[in-house]
Amino acid sequence: MQEVSLKAKKYNRWITIVSIAVPLVVALLFGYKIPNAEPLSFLPPIYATINGITAVLLVLAVVAIKNGKQKRHQNLMTTCVALSAMFLVMYVAYHMTSESTKFGGEGAIQYVYFFILITHIILSIVVIPLVLITYSKAYLKDFVSHRKWAKYTFPIWLYVAVTGVVVYLMISPYYAH
Repeated sequence: MQEVSLKAKKYNRWITIVSIAVPLVVALLFGYKIPNAEPLSFLPPIYATINGITAVLLVLAVVAIKNGKQKRHQNLMTTCVALSAMFLVMYVAYHMTSESTKFGGEGAIQYVYFFILITHIILSIVVIPLVLITYSKAYLKDFVSHRKWAKYTFPIWLYVAVTGVVVYLMISPYYAH
């Protein structure tokens, strides 16, 4: 039991570091443009699709665990973590090579867009430690704690994945072609 506690402490330290470092690094890189780089303008539909696939796989993972398919659940969740990491790399690469696109909608839709965008951004930061904690609880075979954390992590992660697609669909008409 003490060995598990020591592992949990070690994981918690790494979770804290990653949860702070990722948003800081993304913010720093988001503001940096690679000089003379070819814009990676093909990436937004790809990373929006990755968000959509992540949303579907999250739901399938919940269905799997509710049906007692623990290994399928584990594989789907690991895939979701990998897809989220791929999204992040592509998102940063796009923004390091391309100018940000301004939303061109007017009136009420502009307020809807910014509400979705702002909540998406805030919750995408919040979900990092939640995912890592929830994942680590399962890894440590602390399934009671895993289930407790997952009740909060799942809806937030699903919201972030779905709103990532919505934000892309709302802004895509305004991308430079």
